[in-house]
Amino acid sequence: MTPIKECLINRNTKINPIWLMRQAGRYLPEFRDIRKENPDFIKLCLNPDLSEEITLQPIKRFDFDAAIIFSDILMVPYGMGQTVEFKKNLGPNLGSLEITELQKITENSFKKNLAPIYKLLSNLKDSKDLKDKDIIGFVGAPWTLLVYMLNKVSPKKGLPSDLLKDKIFIDELLNLLDKFIKIHIENQINAGATIIQIFDSWAGLIKKDFDRFLYNPTLSLVNHVKKLGVPVICFPRDISDYVQFSKIVKPSMVNIDYNIDAKSLVETLDIPIQGGLDPKFLLTEKETLKKETLKYLEIFKDHPYVFNLGHGILPETKVEMVYELIQIVRGYK
Repeated sequence: MTPIKECLINRNTKINPIWLMRQAGRYLPEFRDIRKENPDFIKLCLNPDLSEEITLQPIKRFDFDAAIIFSDILMVPYGMGQTVEFKKNLGPNLGSLEITELQKITENSFKKNLAPIYKLLSNLKDSKDLKDKDIIGFVGAPWTLLVYMLNKVSPKKGLPSDLLKDKIFIDELLNLLDKFIKIHIENQINAGATIIQIFDSWAGLIKKDFDRFLYNPTLSLVNHVKKLGVPVICFPRDISDYVQFSKIVKPSMVNIDYNIDAKSLVETLDIPIQGGLDPKFLLTEKETLKKETLKYLEIFKDHPYVFNLGHGILPETKVEMVYELIQIVRGYK
C-alpha cells in the first residue's frame, strides 16, 4: 500500500507522507527549460510526452510520495468547447460562452478533446519512477469552474455583482459542469489515477447559497469518485468552516489552507487532513521554515495527516528549500 493510502485507509499516524500542490511547475529549472520552448500552456498540457516528463521531474528530484499530473483545472472548459488561453503576467483568459453551444458538446467530443491527458495517465501508470507511489488526477470544483467560465479571467479582484443574476442559465451551466467533470474524473481513473483531488480554488468567494454552489455540487462529485473505488481529496480554499464542509461532503481527506486554525480541526474532524503550511515560508530562512513545518507535524502527530501546503508552491521558491522541507518532514518522529 502506498504511504498516502496507508494514511487514508488505515489511518496510520506513524508515517508522514509528503507531496506539494504545483510540485510540477515553475520553481523547477528543468520545467522552465521546457516552458521556454513551449510558450502555449494549453498545447503543453495536451502533449502527453512533455507533460509526462514534467509530472515526473519533482519525483526524480525529490522522491515525493505522489505525482500529481501536469494539467490544469481549466482543461474541462476547454474540453467543453470554450476557448482557454494563458497570457504571460495575466493568467487565464477564457472566450465567449454560449449555453446553446455547450449543450451541443457530446461525451465523445469532450473525451477526444482531452484524450492526451488520459494518454499521460496511461504512460505514468507504467512508469518505473512511480512504483509504490500514488498518481493524483484532479478537477476543478463546479463553483470555481463556473466563476472562470463566466468571469473569463481570474477573479482576484472579486466578482461583478451581476455575474450570477441569471439563475436559469447558472443552474444549466452547473448541470453541464457536473456531467463533464464526472466524465473527466472517470476517464482519469480508467487511465491510471489512483487518487482524485477536487480543487475549489475560489470557494472563499461564496457568501451565500452554500448548498447550491459549494456543498451539493461537490458532494455529487465526491459520491461519484467513491463509487469508482478511488479516494477523493477536497480543497475548498479559504472557506470559514472546514468542519461543516467535511460533515456534509464527506471527502476521504480534506486539504486545508493556511488561514485556518489547524489545532481546532484536530479536535473536531475525524477524517484525514492534508496541507496547511503557507507556501511563503519556503521563501524564508531554514530556521523559520523548520519552526513552521514542525508546528503542523506536532498538531497532527496523532491524527492521519499528509504533509502539503495551504496553496500551490510559489514560482520563486528555491529548490534547496524544498529539499530542506522534505528533510524536516521525513526526519520528524
